[in-house]
Amino acid sequence: MSTQTTVQQLKDVVIKFAGDSGDGMQLTGMQFTNNTALLGIDLSTFPDFPAEIRAPQGTLPGVSGFQLHFSSDPVYTPGDSCDVLVAMNAAALKANLKSLKKGGIIIANIDGFDAKNLRLANYPDGVNPLTDGSLDGYVVYEIDITKLTREALKDVDLGMKEKDRAKNMFVLGFLYWLYDRNMESTIHFLQEKFAKKPLILEGNLKALHAGYNYGDTTEAFTTRYRVERARMPRGTYRSITGNQALALGLIAASQKSGLPLFLGSYPITPASDILHELSKHKNFGVRTFQAEDEIAGISSAIGASYGGCMGVTTTSGPGMALKTEAMGLAVMLEIPLLIIDIQRGGPSTGLPTKTEQSDLLQAYYGRNGECPMPVIAAATPSDCFSAVYEAFRIAVQHMTPVIFLSDGYIANGAEPWRFPRAADLPPIEVKFKTSLDEGEEKFMPYQRDERWVRPWAVPGTPGLEHRIGGLEKQHITGNVSYDPENHQLMVKIRQAKVDAVADDIPLQTIDSGPESGDLLVLGWGSTYGAIKSAVKSLQQQGYAVAHAHLRYLRPFPKNLGDILKRYKQVLIPEINNGQLIKIIRDQYLIDAKGYHKIMGIPITKSELEEHIKSLLG
Repeated sequence: MSTQTTVQQLKDVVIKFAGDSGDGMQLTGMQFTNNTALLGIDLSTFPDFPAEIRAPQGTLPGVSGFQLHFSSDPVYTPGDSCDVLVAMNAAALKANLKSLKKGGIIIANIDGFDAKNLRLANYPDGVNPLTDGSLDGYVVYEIDITKLTREALKDVDLGMKEKDRAKNMFVLGFLYWLYDRNMESTIHFLQEKFAKKPLILEGNLKALHAGYNYGDTTEAFTTRYRVERARMPRGTYRSITGNQALALGLIAASQKSGLPLFLGSYPITPASDILHELSKHKNFGVRTFQAEDEIAGISSAIGASYGGCMGVTTTSGPGMALKTEAMGLAVMLEIPLLIIDIQRGGPSTGLPTKTEQSDLLQAYYGRNGECPMPVIAAATPSDCFSAVYEAFRIAVQHMTPVIFLSDGYIANGAEPWRFPRAADLPPIEVKFKTSLDEGEEKFMPYQRDERWVRPWAVPGTPGLEHRIGGLEKQHITGNVSYDPENHQLMVKIRQAKVDAVADDIPLQTIDSGPESGDLLVLGWGSTYGAIKSAVKSLQQQGYAVAHAHLRYLRPFPKNLGDILKRYKQVLIPEINNGQLIKIIRDQYLIDAKGYHKIMGIPITKSELEEHIKSLLG
């Protein structure tokens, strides 16, 4: 390294990796993320996938991005704007330049700015942003990454396409140099991934080292940057995505409860990774079934629950719509079931790879008849572990299907997660009915306890034979009944059973801010980070603003109404056109205000902070 190179300490950095979907930007981003997590630096990520499976190379629809925010201070969002933009081609620059801070760093692959790429990115003829002065407000590093990668791999017996696929490793190596990092984590990853492909392993390792050495030996680079370890509670951490945390939460709940876990699922973006992750853990007794369609997926899960397992089905909004009749069957049967909905932009096929919170009303009301079931939502990627663990507990102990809501932002985003100790996880008690009670002459499958919960009898248990099906049940006996009074009674009982879950969940707390004041920002799901960041900033400026975040969406915590009344205004930010706000207004008769963003991207801290200020005057 040149003796003139200095190391500058930074508290906070946001990097955006952007290129074609075949440029390996997601892999590059995840490797830098894992390296960051191993150093104990707090972080948050936002992978931004193209909606097209394989859009034309070099075009705007084909741009794949990965945003990483890391800091020595607590991190709650992937960042509103970037400090560094890695642009592998002209389309990547054009699509992401608006999100780069003035004075920010652009690392541009020169080969991606030739006449063809400029035309594909819809730049006017003769216009090249690298040469026309439009980037004068930024620090631009023009690097011929393609040429340098090929040069580094000239002695490796790979075809030109295989060599060009290693460009992302050159970029990663350069960034490891720029941010004063050790490359061992990525070297180990490559050695494991390509253990049976020695030439590809050699090519990627050489490209990685070439990128690092390029920064080290090029006189134009005189400054490196370093971000110190964040102050986080002691423990063992790993970087984890929402879908990974969700899968581990299901396994933990299965182990704690003693119930075998069965997943019946049909692949759909952005939920498919849960199926992939759970299929790796057969050693924990997990059974995964990739069904031929959404209806088969949930029906198989219902069968598993009826047979004494914990049935789970995963989907997104379009698949949720297809599952609704079977969800009604599960409500009629009153058996444990988890329906996991990883929300995405809609309606119909909509925006498969973009995030949205638009299925809440579907979770509440999207079935025929009076068909209530509890609804729980995760707030962050790591929160998926404990939130789905809790959904599992409620389903089992209250003999009800439960809807669990996440979204694409949470599912694909990553953050540090501290491994919990198994002994610290709350117990999940399961009660099967195994025989007739003393004095009980015949099994009554719809006889209930004080919480309106019916017994769980596994098929084949002697003396506990009973009828199931989708037709209305007679109170207590479970026989088919068309009696009008009985139908009304059963509808009321099924609602009362869901309402009684409120007695078995924690009271709502204030995440930050005063217990009463000028304004409460009430959120749910993936708006957590943006709300927390904006509210903390406003509190530091002297505003009497508080933040409460809902995990339990149906039923609500018993004290929620009292909390809402203690504030002059209530604001509900959502990535939809106003869904929770409708329910809150209906149940608590308050004049809540909404902030709605429906662009397939998360709400940012800065826009929310400005909106709150406008409300406070």
